[in-house]
Amino acid sequence: QVQLVESGGGLVQAGDSLRLSCVSSGRTSTNYAMGWFRQAPGKEREFVATISLSGGSTYYADSVKGRFTISRDNAKNTVYLQMNSLKPEDTAVYYCARSRPVYTTTLPTLRSAYVYWGQGTQVTVSS
Repeated sequence: QVQLVESGGGLVQAGDSLRLSCVSSGRTSTNYAMGWFRQAPGKEREFVATISLSGGSTYYADSVKGRFTISRDNAKNTVYLQMNSLKPEDTAVYYCARSRPVYTTTLPTLRSAYVYWGQGTQVTVSS
């Protein structure tokens, strides 16, 4: 079985930076994407960023493009989300997820494409 554990969340001020980590364990497949999603209070879970198995391809939601960077270190079974210039509207529980095997060049952005999820880590940005 696959387990994902997020860490690195916390309380910061607007304009600050934060790096989230997600460590995975269990069996792996030959081709899958890793993604970050977030869910703010009273809102639905939304896509944030995704990265291919090799790390060569990434895709971001418009709301975080230019501020957030997703990366992965396969040797450590870890995916990261570097968050810069944080805004109060970034406040949410952030979830790490692993997709089902991917056989196209299009990175998945829908929740339905991801089959393994972490427990989430809280990020709070004060104004």
